[in-house]
Amino acid sequence: MSDMIGPGPNTLIERAKAIIMKPVETWPVIATEPATPGDLLTRYALPLIAIGPVAGFIGGQLFGFGMFGFSYRPGLVAGLTSAIIGLVMAVVSTVVIGLVADFLAPKFGGTSNRTNAFKLVVYSMTAAWLAGIFQFVPMLGWLGIVGLYSLYLFYTGATPIMKVPQNQAVGYTAVTVIAAIVLNVIAGILTTAVAGLIFGAAALTGAITSSDSSGGEVTIPGVGKIDTGKMEEAAKKLEQASNGEIKPIALSELQALLPASLGAYQRTAVESAGAGAIGGQAEGTYKSGDKTIRLKIVDMSGLGALAGLGSAMGVEQSREDADGYERTGTVDGALQSEKWNNKQNRGSFGRAVANRFMVEAEGEAGSIDELKAAVAAIDPGKLESLAR
Repeated sequence: MSDMIGPGPNTLIERAKAIIMKPVETWPVIATEPATPGDLLTRYALPLIAIGPVAGFIGGQLFGFGMFGFSYRPGLVAGLTSAIIGLVMAVVSTVVIGLVADFLAPKFGGTSNRTNAFKLVVYSMTAAWLAGIFQFVPMLGWLGIVGLYSLYLFYTGATPIMKVPQNQAVGYTAVTVIAAIVLNVIAGILTTAVAGLIFGAAALTGAITSSDSSGGEVTIPGVGKIDTGKMEEAAKKLEQASNGEIKPIALSELQALLPASLGAYQRTAVESAGAGAIGGQAEGTYKSGDKTIRLKIVDMSGLGALAGLGSAMGVEQSREDADGYERTGTVDGALQSEKWNNKQNRGSFGRAVANRFMVEAEGEAGSIDELKAAVAAIDPGKLESLAR
C-alpha cells in the first residue's frame, strides 16, 4: 500500500487517522500521491466500507432489533443477505459519487480529473465508514450521525484535490451530495438485483497492509476514542479472511461443544447452519418444565475480527427500569451483553470469545444467572483451540 499513500502515513489506519484528525494538512499530501480509482477502492475503501454491514450483521445476530416494545432477530441467511446488499450498495455508491464529483468540478471552477475525484470521495468518506461500527449495537445505530463529519472532509478537500475555488467549495459540496442522493436511489434498485457480486468483490480486500505499531488511542471528533492497535488487528484478520487463510469451523465441531444438559435443563434439540467461508452457528434447545433456554455458538470466521472493534471504540450501553434492564460493554477485554425482563422471566446473555466466536443463551429461565451459567458451560479454551 506504500505506493498508494506515499512517503507519509504507510498504513490504512494511519491514513484514516490523518485525514480525520488533520484534514487540512493531509489533503495536499494526498493530491500529489500516485493512485488509480481501482487501487483507492480496493486497497483503502473496501476494508472500511465492510465495517458497517458486518457490524450490523453481527449486532443483529447478537442483539436483534427492537422498537416500541417489539423485537426482531433476523435469521442467519436473512442477516447475511442484508449485509451483502449493504456492502455492494456502499461500493456502488462510492463509485457513483466519484463520477458525480468529477463531472461537477468544472461547473464550479475546478478541474475534471477522475482519479482525483475518487481520492476526494474515498478519503472524505472515512468518517462515515468508521461510524458504521455503531451498527454493532442496533440501539446505538443513531450514533452513525457522526459520519456527517465526512461532509466537512469533502469540503476541505474540494480545493486542494479538485482545484475548486474556496468560495465555491460549499456549493460544490452541496450539489455533489444532492446529485449523488438522486443517482443512488437508482443505483440501489440495480444493486439489489446483483447483490451476489459481493462474493467476487470480497477477494479484493487482500491488499490490506499494515506495519508495526505501538498502538494507543486516538480521539476522533464526534466519535470518541479508538484503540488503533485493535483496528490494525482487525485489518490483518480481514486480509487473512479474504486470502482464505482463516477457515470456518466444521459445524459438527461446534455442535460437539453443546452439553447434553444445563443443570436441570435437558437438551431436546440441536440444529446448525453455515454460510461457507463467512462462518456458521450451532444451537441447542434445553427444557426444564415450562422453561426453555436456547444456547447458541456463532462462528464469525475472519469477519469476527470486527467484533474487537466494539471494545476498541468503547461501545457501552445501559438501560434499566421497573421491568428489567439491558447492558452492553467490555468485561475482561471481551464484549458482552445481558438483558432481563422481570415480568416475563426472560432474557439473554452473550459473550465474545477470541474475537471470533459469540456464545449466547436466551429464553425463559429462573434468573439471568441461569443464562450466564449456560454460556459458561461452553469452554472458551476449546473454542480458542478450534480457532488456531
